[in-house]
Amino acid sequence: MSDASMLRAPAEVKYAEELDWLESVDDGPKPFSWRLSPRMVRLFILGSERADGLDREISPKWFGDRSFVERSIVTLASDRGLLLIGDPGTGKSWLAELLSAAICRNSTLVVQGTAGTTEDHIKYSWNVSMVIAKGQSRDSMIPSPIMTAMERGVIGRFEELTRSTSDVQDALISILSEKYVSIPELDDDNIVFAKPGFSIIATANSRDRGVNDLSSALKRRFNFVRIPVVTNKRSEAEIVRFRTSELLRRHRIELEVPPTLLDILLQSFADLRTASASATSDDEKLESALSTAEQIGVLEDAILHSQFFGDRVLGARTLASSLVGSLARRSPEDLAILNKFWHGVVEPRSKEDEDGGWQDFLEGGREAIETLS
Repeated sequence: MSDASMLRAPAEVKYAEELDWLESVDDGPKPFSWRLSPRMVRLFILGSERADGLDREISPKWFGDRSFVERSIVTLASDRGLLLIGDPGTGKSWLAELLSAAICRNSTLVVQGTAGTTEDHIKYSWNVSMVIAKGQSRDSMIPSPIMTAMERGVIGRFEELTRSTSDVQDALISILSEKYVSIPELDDDNIVFAKPGFSIIATANSRDRGVNDLSSALKRRFNFVRIPVVTNKRSEAEIVRFRTSELLRRHRIELEVPPTLLDILLQSFADLRTASASATSDDEKLESALSTAEQIGVLEDAILHSQFFGDRVLGARTLASSLVGSLARRSPEDLAILNKFWHGVVEPRSKEDEDGGWQDFLEGGREAIETLS
């Protein structure tokens, strides 16, 4: 299936041509059944440099510290589980997807952790109609994405691990330790062994600490890689530009994002984070995590609004309206915080702005706050 026929293509489809090329020139040692060597996995994720000596440029797809990616790759090469942990919107799931795509060309074997996730979701279940007709057998068994990853010797993913209950987490301990799953309902062929190359990449939000804490036994089965919030303005700008260009290409929108508006967005989020860090109570903090992912969401909303309901030109007023609409989740608490921010931070900046971007941003935000109030 082609990229164009999917609403959101997985990384192995989206970058299939690039992965094919990297595989064709890759002469490095590969662990287990990996499609790319660790060096090429890193190149695919972080992009190439002149010193790499490649005949073509590989664009970066994840923007963060190189050591986080390298530690993640080394962990998976050792067949240990990898746990990516950090605040919401720090790119954990995207990094997990890129790692899976580069290593085994399949990032879709995913279990989503929730309060309703059961052992069946990480082991197996049964096709009831086939069981009634022919009885329990391997043919009537429905393997979970994790069991499928075990049978194929590839990467399985577990999203939001701390959202799942202790029973599910305990079942995962057995899989990570023993590397097999027993099927007691069957007399023969009743054990599924993991093939070389199998591993699990799990993600967990640090804000979910205390929801379903990981046991010490499960923690020992994982190598932890903590993904910090992006605080470097230049790195954050690269992430936002990268995601925005993907959005424009996916929606086939020809719309320019003025650099001045991107600067206003980045500065506004930086100022809001500073205000949140100095707040003395939760009532003085926005409910939003103010992550890079939420910045991208604000910009996406503004771009689509400009395309379909504006003059197909992104303006500061539209950007301000999108920011207020996206971040004002609680009423009246968040609206009061944003109103204070607009008066105390945006208004002074607008008085120093000669180009008028901050002035339009000020007015657009005021109108949005007044409308929502």
